[in-house]
Amino acid sequence: MARSILLVEDDNAIATVITAALEDEGFEITHCTSIARRDEHVGARYFDVMLTDVMLEDGDGLQSLPDVRREAPEMPVIVLSAQNTLDTAVRASDNEAFEYFPKPFDLDELVRAVRQAADSRKEVVSALSHDAEGDGMPLVGRSPAMQSVYRMITRVLRNDLTVLVTGESGTGKELVAEAIHQLGSRRTGPFVAVNTAAIPHDLIESELFGHEKGAFTGAINQAIGKFEQANGGTLFLDEIGDMPPEAQTRLLRALQSGRVRRVGGRQEIAVDVRIIAATNRDLLPLIEAGRFREDLFYRLNVVPIELPPLRERREDIEVLARHFLAQAVDEGLPPRVFTQEAFEALSKRHWRGNVRELRNAIYRLAVMSRKDEIDNEVLIDTLGEERAIFTPEDDADHPDAGIAAALEQWLLRQDPPHGTVYGGALSAFEKPLIEYALRQTGGNQLRAAKLLGINRNTLRKRITELSIEPDRFARPL
Repeated sequence: MARSILLVEDDNAIATVITAALEDEGFEITHCTSIARRDEHVGARYFDVMLTDVMLEDGDGLQSLPDVRREAPEMPVIVLSAQNTLDTAVRASDNEAFEYFPKPFDLDELVRAVRQAADSRKEVVSALSHDAEGDGMPLVGRSPAMQSVYRMITRVLRNDLTVLVTGESGTGKELVAEAIHQLGSRRTGPFVAVNTAAIPHDLIESELFGHEKGAFTGAINQAIGKFEQANGGTLFLDEIGDMPPEAQTRLLRALQSGRVRRVGGRQEIAVDVRIIAATNRDLLPLIEAGRFREDLFYRLNVVPIELPPLRERREDIEVLARHFLAQAVDEGLPPRVFTQEAFEALSKRHWRGNVRELRNAIYRLAVMSRKDEIDNEVLIDTLGEERAIFTPEDDADHPDAGIAAALEQWLLRQDPPHGTVYGGALSAFEKPLIEYALRQTGGNQLRAAKLLGINRNTLRKRITELSIEPDRFARPL
């Protein structure tokens, strides 16, 4: 199928030349000369790329470009202008133009840019709509929020700029990194991912930069670090906000120099690595608290890409649910279908775990449902009635919102030291949870473990570690 181009140009001579050149390349051209006709076309059909002049017969094409963005946020726009001024170029950039061509322009260069814009959109939308390796959580969606993400991804495919991906847990930050790598110029090189929060602080420098034999106790062999492993490709640093200060300093030095030194080594090694970092934390408060280097932040935050939480793109929930249901069938689970009522109920849930939580819920429904049709009754029976209805208006009154607020207040009051936040928060909230289960079961640990959904031995261990006295919950005979 021919790719479609919307050409908005009121100079018929220029329009004729552009149309002939693009039709020779196999594009289908729709030509108009005004903003009004442009808006009609954009509202009526899909276009792969739009080429627009700035000064049109009924106004400024750039000034009205936000109207096009609202209707078709994913469509690349190439700007043409006879007003060859810096102001015009800046305005084109501010409106996220894919490319800007002052008149007169090189026709071959324009054709190349159109082809590149169409190809990049096709590649990204196609690739991001399929599963990436890992947990099978795709970047799927046609919401304006996700289209903005796709557009940002296309902007970094042809360069090696450092990217900082932010967003809540479960939104798909690693998938963005994989997409940039797989669709970009480094696709033939290695993609190396490392979760900096999962590495013990005393080993993180060895993991990143490698170590020489005998560099420390236990270093019985030389080890190649992640930087060297990613040479010629992409290094993805997940949970960068949890990196200890000492490692931040060495990371900054490596980014500035393009060279690394193994722990215990004397020789610096040149590495050619693109860095993509990610975090679910707001780094600015960490900078203010002295827990994250400001200079490292600016070195990483060259191109920021923010992934929206699922609650901010509810229009994507149905297509995601359908995708996960089809994926579950492909993996051998029974075929199911959702009623429209169930889709609507899914879209009203809060999904604090974002796309990852939605995927797990769909798989649970596919496994647990006794009927081929998943209706609202099945949904509530499987996922729980207390979370079945949620709207943005009652967000503040939602039970989960209260838990999150209580946890945030606890963290603010305690301000646990670096490296103890996760364990401290779990302990603080785990004790009342276990006590609740014991109270509900009259101190019966077997029933309490079943209520909590954990192993009985695990419960016994946690009761001891948290200094809980189960006997005080026993009911009198």
